[in-house]
Amino acid sequence: MTMFYGVEPKSRFLLGTAQYPSPAILSDAVRASQAEIVTVSLRRESAAGRAGQAFWTLIRDLGLRVLPNTAGCHSVKEAVTTAHMAREVFDTPWIKLEVIGEADTLQPDVFGLVEAARILCGEGFEVFPYCTEDLGVAERLVEAGCRVLMPWGAPIGSGLGLNNPFGLRTLRAHFPDIPLVVDAGLGLPSQAAAAMELGYDAILLNTAVAKAGDPVAMALAFAKAIEAGRLAFEAGPMETRDMAAPSTPVLGQAVLA
Repeated sequence: MTMFYGVEPKSRFLLGTAQYPSPAILSDAVRASQAEIVTVSLRRESAAGRAGQAFWTLIRDLGLRVLPNTAGCHSVKEAVTTAHMAREVFDTPWIKLEVIGEADTLQPDVFGLVEAARILCGEGFEVFPYCTEDLGVAERLVEAGCRVLMPWGAPIGSGLGLNNPFGLRTLRAHFPDIPLVVDAGLGLPSQAAAAMELGYDAILLNTAVAKAGDPVAMALAFAKAIEAGRLAFEAGPMETRDMAAPSTPVLGQAVLA
């Protein structure tokens, strides 16, 4: 099973906790997903009023491990400061590091991401960087101290699926011993299964479940797809070929005069 900084979760499904219709639906969706790790935005926890406290109580009651994130940060300074605050609030060295570089696609600022990762890893954080499938960037992140990589499938919230399967497959082959988690851009369970069939270790998503007509049913569907994709990868899929190959033996076939 995959290890995230010495932690071995039973589930390969990591779930975000934003945008659900209600706290009750969020709770039911988490249970249906069987996720053991959820991402939480510090901005929500720090929101004014009692909403943040009630949310934090809900998460603790579910008995989940929290992965705080720096969602919405657009600079190294902002991301590092948010990580410091998250460590105090959630009492964990884990941080999902996001440094957004482009407003329309929410594409990571890979230069700022590497710089922020180097700072935080040096301070003892265990960093989960939201990145692209770029091999050069991934190597810089590993050199900075990251022991998990989280490449996007497609822009956050787009539901487009895997925009660059070739790049994701190459990343998997290049880092056989680094846990890889596809993060963002998935809209359908079949897309999650496709990522797992590439040999990825886990899936992190939020919007596809939270914005579904029935978030609880969709959480269950993703959980089954992720499990199926992993089983298919471990089973060793057949090789593809350009020409047909008969599945029925032709020896002994009747010959018509």
